Amino acid sequence: MTVPASASHSAWLARIEDAGLNATAPREQLWVDGWLVRLSPGKAKRARSIQPIAPGRLGIDEKLAQCLQLYASAGLQLYVRITPFAEPAGLDTHLAALAMESLDASWVMTVARLEAFRESGAESTGGADAPIEKVDSAAFAEWIGAARGSSPGERVAHADRIAQSAVPHHAVLVRDRRGVAVAGGQVAIEEPFAGLYDVFTLESERGRGHAERVCRHLLDHARRRGATVAYLQVDAGNDGARRLYRRLGFRDAYPYHYRTPAAPSAA
Repeated sequence: MTVPASASHSAWLARIEDAGLNATAPREQLWVDGWLVRLSPGKAKRARSIQPIAPGRLGIDEKLAQCLQLYASAGLQLYVRITPFAEPAGLDTHLAALAMESLDASWVMTVARLEAFRESGAESTGGADAPIEKVDSAAFAEWIGAARGSSPGERVAHADRIAQSAVPHHAVLVRDRRGVAVAGGQVAIEEPFAGLYDVFTLESERGRGHAERVCRHLLDHARRRGATVAYLQVDAGNDGARRLYRRLGFRDAYPYHYRTPAAPSAA
């Protein structure tokens, strides 16, 4: 999993990483010597992990010690998000030497042809009889949280993060003939970038084209508001989702994963 070395391409990918950070910024965050420390009580790791953006002046171990205290005080597990842009250089190797576990290998995928996503295309896919409706942050966070088994506190934190974001979010749900929400997703728009987040279909409704409709609808919405490039983050092992995104034109841009202290062994 390598990233092209071209300076211009790397700069473009770094801008996408910045857009993703802006779109997921929680209220509970602070800087520790070049590391953006996020302490949201929500479920998404990207909002409750260290984003090591700049090398800083302190040593890695000194910064980790400070961060461990912050996460302990917040009652949260410490995670470090490792991307190709993580600083300082060699951070992942250093954390591995500290026996910090690697988990949640993922990909950022991108597509640069949003003109292909128009409402007619969005409505022509399977399951078009199920209406797509815009919902507010509280309603969306409650639905996606319930669907994923999030705690009530995690759902509230998710809703707050969306509502207070400096980057506009547009969330939708798909309802079946009974009016039950069976799929949904949201897009965060920071021109020229549009980020797809929380695209999800209830297990009983999968295979009916709902996720593709949601993606096309959200990308069309972003296109009409000036976005030209889209990105998303997906688990490297989620083959079904990755097939869908490739069908929509997304391609792998760069990988990332998390590091976390190993759980203490049982005596």
